[in-house]
Amino acid sequence: MSAPLDFARDGRDWPHRDKSRFVEAGGTRFHVQIFGHDDAPALLLLHGTGASTHSFRDLAPLLADRYRVVVPDLPGHGFTAAPRWRRVSITGMGMAITAMLKALDVAPAFAGGHSAGAAILLRMALDGQIAPQRIVSLNGALLPFPGVAAHLFPRLAKLLFLNPVAPRFFSWRARNTRAVAQLMESTGSTISPEGVAYYERLFASPAHCEGALSMMANWDLEGLRRDLPRLAVPLTLVAGTRDRAIPPEVSRRVERMVRGAAVETLPGLGHLAHEEAPAQVAAVLARALAMSSRHVEPS
Repeated sequence: MSAPLDFARDGRDWPHRDKSRFVEAGGTRFHVQIFGHDDAPALLLLHGTGASTHSFRDLAPLLADRYRVVVPDLPGHGFTAAPRWRRVSITGMGMAITAMLKALDVAPAFAGGHSAGAAILLRMALDGQIAPQRIVSLNGALLPFPGVAAHLFPRLAKLLFLNPVAPRFFSWRARNTRAVAQLMESTGSTISPEGVAYYERLFASPAHCEGALSMMANWDLEGLRRDLPRLAVPLTLVAGTRDRAIPPEVSRRVERMVRGAAVETLPGLGHLAHEEAPAQVAAVLARALAMSSRHVEPS
């Protein structure tokens, strides 16, 4: 297992470093950033595969005047250590996040997840690990890949993960080519050079690459798809019309599967909409969370 990123060295100028803390939970040392007032309703934000807390660097502060925003690095990502258990399934991720929330004594009143982060939140809600008043999916990766890709993609990721050379090869590529910038462009989003640089730093780390590959290798959304119709938590699905990673049609399909779910579109934005237009996404989030009849503004 590769050595994780070092916060003293690799995180010396990390966004909102002053909001960071580390917590031991479920056998994993989590890096978590917390914004806002302790007495405000808690809003849990989960990033997607291969990202970290940095992806919410501009969005979280926009929500901190109304919510206590809790943003962790997922296990094996960023500055959170890889889990001791090797099978990083969607259920396993949910259990790890649940342990982290318990260690922080946080019960999320609301939750939002980007891409795979949205899938983790829905799994947690279905399993009774969280009971938020609303979940917001940001370009959520909520359904299995269509056709042969559903079987080929996880198998390819598993082969790469099991090869100890693969994470180092990916990190070498990140350091020596425009591979990361091209990956960001392929999502349909245009993010700042600063944002690309954070991803480059992450993917230059074999440990981070190993964490992302492990997550992809064990990602099975068939069970989630099967269970979605019994989701009891109100769901808002936010979809960028230029998302090349998760087509907006995925959100439309989930809307038809989940009673009371609603889709909000973001015209002209891609998969990383929350990074390319944080103010616009914050406004959509605020409207969605305010829809809950149980929502009470902090005094």
